Amino acid sequence: MPKNKHDMLPIPDSLHEAEKYMKERVGLEDSFDLGVRKLKILKKEVHFYYVNGLCDTQFIIHIVEELVGINDHEKLSTHLQMIVENRITHQSVQTIKTMDELVDQVLSGLIVILVEGERTAFVVDVRSYPGRQPQEPDTEKVVRGSRDGFVENIIVNTALTRRRIRDENLRFEMMKVGERSKSDVAIAYIKDIANPDLIKVIKKELNTIKIDGITMADKTIEEFLVKQGYNPYPLVRYTERADVAATHLLEGHVLIYVDTSPSVIITPTTYFHHLQHAEEYRQSPAVGTMVRWVRFLGVLASLLLLPLWYLFVQNPDLLPEKINFIGPNDKSNIPIFLQIMLADGGIEFLRMAAIHTPTPLSTAMGLIAAVLIGQIAIDVGMFVPEVILYVAVAAIGTYATPSYELSIANKIGRVFLLIVTALFHVPGFMVGTTVWLLMLANIKSLNTPYLWPFMPFHPIAFMQIIIRRAVPGSKIRPSIVHAKNRYKQPSNS
Repeated sequence: MPKNKHDMLPIPDSLHEAEKYMKERVGLEDSFDLGVRKLKILKKEVHFYYVNGLCDTQFIIHIVEELVGINDHEKLSTHLQMIVENRITHQSVQTIKTMDELVDQVLSGLIVILVEGERTAFVVDVRSYPGRQPQEPDTEKVVRGSRDGFVENIIVNTALTRRRIRDENLRFEMMKVGERSKSDVAIAYIKDIANPDLIKVIKKELNTIKIDGITMADKTIEEFLVKQGYNPYPLVRYTERADVAATHLLEGHVLIYVDTSPSVIITPTTYFHHLQHAEEYRQSPAVGTMVRWVRFLGVLASLLLLPLWYLFVQNPDLLPEKINFIGPNDKSNIPIFLQIMLADGGIEFLRMAAIHTPTPLSTAMGLIAAVLIGQIAIDVGMFVPEVILYVAVAAIGTYATPSYELSIANKIGRVFLLIVTALFHVPGFMVGTTVWLLMLANIKSLNTPYLWPFMPFHPIAFMQIIIRRAVPGSKIRPSIVHAKNRYKQPSNS
């Protein structure tokens, strides 16, 4: 939406004109939370504009006290603007010259101070957004490690990152996205590490976003940034942990912080980035490697276990004699494929219900689902026990996947493999698996191969995926980010 001629209107030297503008354009006196405080200082008018609920009242009271005190300690002067500026007891003070800037700053939670006869105004950052305190994210818990996580306040989130990286090259470039929402979005990177081309591409994509608002915050930014379409696989990684975000910054990634969202976008990312978890790096390398392997098995089970078991149900002659017990031992009137789809869909119902069920009732709901529904369904002959077993193991593998987005995408992949296996048996399973791999290999996120370092194969990086290396032995940043400085540690260390 292009700016019209009113948007670039300079601040008038008449405060009456400024107040009239605020009433007509912004709804001063119509909106109860938008206010103005009028003072008389050295026989001149001084106006404060603010939004209740977004400002820290104590800061405003202190500034008002200082300005009112000018009447007691200063003589009449033609330099009131300079006197007011020197009396604003706050570290963040800027000047603006247009009414458009004034409106944006006030609606962002800052206060604007206008002095009669002056065409510039002071912006003071006294924001105090409502929100919760930093706490450990529910989706990224660790046994040992920090318990602070990102919240819905972008200022708090950048401060949590600064606390971990006290480097003069760390940059947070702020911009506003959304023609009406004007949401704060910050691009974070370490200047002497991050790839300048990647930074340039992200800035260009963010600047081209034309939409009323980004009320869905980082998810809306992601859809504009990577243009995912109907590809179910996540092309960026989200994290709510400040230590994970700091680690990726030091590796050369570029992060995107969006106000009102507790998640931070990490770019670029590959399939294997979504399989990482902070718990692996809070344990010894041996234990971390074991945890990683177990997680990989869980992810493979969530994707391949049900299609593979159903393939053996269709073709029991494929099984070696020692494991030919695999398959349903009981007969049922409902086809096995339909049983699998019903049970898998039932678990998806439970997942959705768990999200919407109040916490005190969620335990009771789980007991009802597991004990009553599952057991009775077996007793009445609707399901054979093996179907419940394998569907449950696949579901556990889904929940063991660190990335929620990846777990849902793998579930879609599992349903696809089940359908082609049911239709075409062994050729269907083989071709379906190959098509799935080729689809992943063909995906690129911000010009980054999705299956790197598996495709294209990079042996050193692939070994770091398989085995969790000790920090002293990990001296080189991942080549996929094309970092300006590849070495994490001095070469003589």
